[in-house]
Amino acid sequence: MAGAKDWTHSERSLGHFRSIRISRCCASRPDISYAPTSTMARIPTGELSRYLLAGQIGRNGCLRASRIRLPPTTGVLQSRRFSSHVESNASPVSSDPPLRKLLKEQAKALKASGHKKKKKAENQTVPGWELTVGIEIHAQLNTARKLFSPAATSFNDDPNSHVALFDVAMPGSQPVFQPETLIPAVRAALALNCDIQRVSRFDRKHYFHWDQPSGYQITQYYEPFAKNGRIELLERDGIAAEDGESITVGIQQVQMEQDTAKTMAQPGEVHWLDFNRVGVPLIEIITLPEIHHPATAAALVRKVQIMLSAVDACISGMETGGLRADVNVSVRRTDDATGKLGTRTEIKNLSSFKSVEDAIIAERDRQIALLEAGGVVEGETRGWAIGSTETRHLRGKEGEVDYRYMPDPDLGPVVIDEQLVRHLASSSGLAPDTEADQMIRDYGLTAKDAMSLMALDDGARIQYFYNVLDALEQNLGASAETTTDRGLPMLAANWCLHELGKLTELSSDLGMTAEGECNVPSADLAALLYHLHRKEVTAKVAKELLWAIFRGEISTGDVTDAIEANGLWFRELSEQEYVDLADEVVAGEDKILGEFLRFAEGKGKSYPHGKLMFLVGKMMRAGPEQRMDPSSAERVVKARIEEVYVPNLKNKGW
Repeated sequence: MAGAKDWTHSERSLGHFRSIRISRCCASRPDISYAPTSTMARIPTGELSRYLLAGQIGRNGCLRASRIRLPPTTGVLQSRRFSSHVESNASPVSSDPPLRKLLKEQAKALKASGHKKKKKAENQTVPGWELTVGIEIHAQLNTARKLFSPAATSFNDDPNSHVALFDVAMPGSQPVFQPETLIPAVRAALALNCDIQRVSRFDRKHYFHWDQPSGYQITQYYEPFAKNGRIELLERDGIAAEDGESITVGIQQVQMEQDTAKTMAQPGEVHWLDFNRVGVPLIEIITLPEIHHPATAAALVRKVQIMLSAVDACISGMETGGLRADVNVSVRRTDDATGKLGTRTEIKNLSSFKSVEDAIIAERDRQIALLEAGGVVEGETRGWAIGSTETRHLRGKEGEVDYRYMPDPDLGPVVIDEQLVRHLASSSGLAPDTEADQMIRDYGLTAKDAMSLMALDDGARIQYFYNVLDALEQNLGASAETTTDRGLPMLAANWCLHELGKLTELSSDLGMTAEGECNVPSADLAALLYHLHRKEVTAKVAKELLWAIFRGEISTGDVTDAIEANGLWFRELSEQEYVDLADEVVAGEDKILGEFLRFAEGKGKSYPHGKLMFLVGKMMRAGPEQRMDPSSAERVVKARIEEVYVPNLKNKGW
C-alpha cells in the first residue's frame, strides 16, 4: 500500500496502484442519510480507504446505510476480507426497453384513450400565450485526460478503472488543471461565435449527492472563458414555420466544468456508481431566453451537436450520452402589458432531440392550464421520461444562495493567449452551414439529406459518405464518368442514409467510427455502387449483397469476386428484345392507346403516366426479371407508343 505521503501528493491514476485498483462500483440505497454535526470526528485512514475502494461503511462513522451492494466481482479484490460484503444475489444491470418500443406503447395508449395527438407542426403555439425557452447544453469535450487530473477519459473500460485520487476527493489531493482540455473548449466557443475571455476563473458549486464525491462541482460561474455568442438557425435546420427562414439565438456564456459519476439504477432502489466519469471535462452552453417555439429549441440542440462535432470539440452526441440538455420554460399572456417573463421551471437531463420538443410542449401546456385555472407556477426542477405525456416534479428550484458559489481556492486563473485563439480559429475547417451549402450545390443533395448525413453517428456518417465518394473515384479511374456527375453522389447519399439505415432495423449498431468506417467498409459499398451505377447488377441484387457484407459473409475487397462466383451479373436484354416484349404487352390494349392518342391531339388534360406504368408493370411480369431494368422498359414502351402505335391509330382514323 502506498504511504501517506504518496496518497497526499501523487497525481497518478488509482489504476496504477495494482494492490488497490478499483474495479467495481460503490452501491447503496438512495435513502442514505447525512447526520449534521457541529464537529466531525476524524475518520481513520484504513476505514476511509475501505469505504472508497470497497464500499464498506463503518457502523460508527457519520454515514449510515442499511445495505451496501456491489456489482459481481471481476477478479480483482479477491481477498477474503472483502468477500463478506458482496451479496451473492446482486441483481444484474437493468436494461431499459428500446426507444421504438416505448414510443409504440405510448401511441397505443393514446389511441385507446380516444384522444387525437396534435401534429407537432400544428402544436408550436397556443393562442393567447407566448412561450419563452432558454437552454443549457452540457457537452463532453474530446480530450484524453480529465479536467483536473491525469486520469484517462475512457468510457468503455471496466467501471472505476480510470480514477485518480482527486476524482474521488481523497483527503489531501489537489486539482491540477490539464491545459490540453482547453483546446476543444475554445474550438467549440469559436464555432458558436463567442468572444474568448483572456482571463477566466473556476468556482465551486456546492451540493451533496452520491455522484459528487467532493460535495461540490468545479465550474466557471462568475468568470467563464467565453461570452456573447450567437447561433443562426435556418429553415433547413428544422425550426418552426412561425420563425420564418431563419432565427438568431444569443449565447450568454460558455463555461468549463467537471462531470459527475455515472449512476446505474438497479432493481430494488439500488444504485451502482462508476467514477470513471467523475472529472470528465464538460462545457456548459447557456443560451439567452430567445426561443419561442418547441421545434426551434430542438433544432438548436441538434445544430449545436453538429457544430461541436464539426470542430472535433465533442465527438459523442445525445445518442451516446455525450451531450445533455436542460430547458427553462415559462409562459405569459400575449396581452400582458408588464412585459415580464413568467415564472420559469427547469426540465433536467433531456437526452434526445425529440425529448426536448416533447418536454417543452408538455410543460408549456401544464403551465397554461395551471394559470387558466387560477393557479400559480412555482419555480421548480422537473423531469421527463421517454414516452411521457407530462413532466414530473423533482425538487424545488435551487438558486445562487443554495449552491453557495465561491472562488475555488486551489485553482489559479486560466489565461488564454490571443495567438492560440487565432490559430484555433484559422484551423477549425468548414462550418456546418458552409459544408451543407456545398453538398447541396456541388452534389445536388436535398437540404434534408445533407443535414441528416452531418447529424448521424455524431458526425461520422458524413465522413463515411466522403470515403465512399473517394473510393468511387478510384473505381472509375480513367473512365469518362466522374463523381462530379450528380447521379453518383446522390446515389451514394441515398445508400449511406437509407440502405445503411435499414441494416440497423434488425441489428443494433453499424459500428461506425469517427474515421468514417463501419461494419460495411466504405470501399466495399463503393464497389457495390460502382457496379449498380453501371447497371452491372440490379438494385435487388445490390441490396442482398449489402446484407451479406454487413453480416461478414463477404470478405473486405471481395465484392466483385462474390458477384462473379455467384453468377449475379446483370445481363440486360438487348434493345430488340425490349422492343419485342413491348409489342407483346401493348397488343390488344386499344383502350389505353386511345388515351395516349387523345393526349397527342390535345384533348387530354394530362399525360396518362399511370397507364404507361401499368404497361411497364405488365412488361416486367412478362419478361425475365433478372435481365430487365425498369427504366429501360419504361423508355422503350413509351417510345413505341409515341412513335408507332399513336401514329397508326391516327392513320386508321380511330
